[in-house]
Amino acid sequence: MPDAPASPASRPALTPEPTSAPTPTPAPSASRLLPGLAVCAAAVAASLTVNALAPTVSALLVAIVLGVVARNALRLPTRLDPGLAFASKRLLRAGVVLLGLQLVVADIVALGAGMVLVVVAVVLVGFCAALLIGRWLRMSLTQSLLIAGGFSICGAAAVAAVDGVIETEDREEVVTAVALVVIFGTLMIPVVPAVGALAGLDPMMTGLWAGSSVHEVAQVVAIGGSISQEALSGAVVVKLARVLMLAPVMAAIGLWRRSAVSRGRAVDGMGTEGGRLPPIMPLFVLGFIAMVALRWTGLVPVGVLGALKPIQTGLLAAAMFALGTGVRIRDFVAVGPRPFVVAGATTLVVAVTGYAGVLLTR
Repeated sequence: MPDAPASPASRPALTPEPTSAPTPTPAPSASRLLPGLAVCAAAVAASLTVNALAPTVSALLVAIVLGVVARNALRLPTRLDPGLAFASKRLLRAGVVLLGLQLVVADIVALGAGMVLVVVAVVLVGFCAALLIGRWLRMSLTQSLLIAGGFSICGAAAVAAVDGVIETEDREEVVTAVALVVIFGTLMIPVVPAVGALAGLDPMMTGLWAGSSVHEVAQVVAIGGSISQEALSGAVVVKLARVLMLAPVMAAIGLWRRSAVSRGRAVDGMGTEGGRLPPIMPLFVLGFIAMVALRWTGLVPVGVLGALKPIQTGLLAAAMFALGTGVRIRDFVAVGPRPFVVAGATTLVVAVTGYAGVLLTR
């Protein structure tokens, strides 16, 4: 026979359903953040020193290598974790915001409509090529997006920006994308001047091609500086025009992700936002746009801009170091050849698109 129902007095009390969203986890206190941030600061100092001694070596690359070495060669205490987590997200986004102050809209407009269209074409074609090739190779969408951003827009900063929008769960994918940017961009440093000379391009055209095709700003500066001052000026302005594309591309990714979440379509490897809809445009992208607008007004003194440049680099370097500490070599070596194939193919697509565009406009 079934058991008799329990009397009201003997029934366990039912826990009432929550009537509001759970209270968010409080942010770590400053004392908990300090140890991890202090280690990040030491890594930034070392990275900037190496960059000062060898300007063609990106401080961001040095920082992420230091992070990987620290994680795999040392036993990092857990008390560093809150500060490292803060650096990998908050400082990263702050660095992207300050990147907007490096853009001079008037210089970009002065390139002319033709070169501006070339920049847009390079970013769109390169981005789509990386996604399509990654899909063909059955690579994760998150890895494809990170490579697409870094190779079509502005290197490690763009990888960081894409990660800030999609919140990549596999940190090895972020490190892989940054490493590939450095590897393939560095290979372009001797290739672009050599091909430009063989093709009969004048210094200015070679500089414009470098700016429209090479991944990192430091790599573009190395190429332009090896050719002439005219080539350097043209290369940097075109490269900064590509950096400006960061805002619309990140906004588009944010809208796509929001639409996917609203339709209940979870994307593997991306943060869940705690069940909430992602913002239409992430706050740090709005900050980037605001800094571009502020620089355009001319209200920021030149001295302030000069002082903020190393701060911006330092923030991104701190974030790269923190990201590096999340990587274990035994996991990283398992990424396989697919990211390298996507990176190589995207580099070629971007270079050919930029080359064709420069020829058509000049």
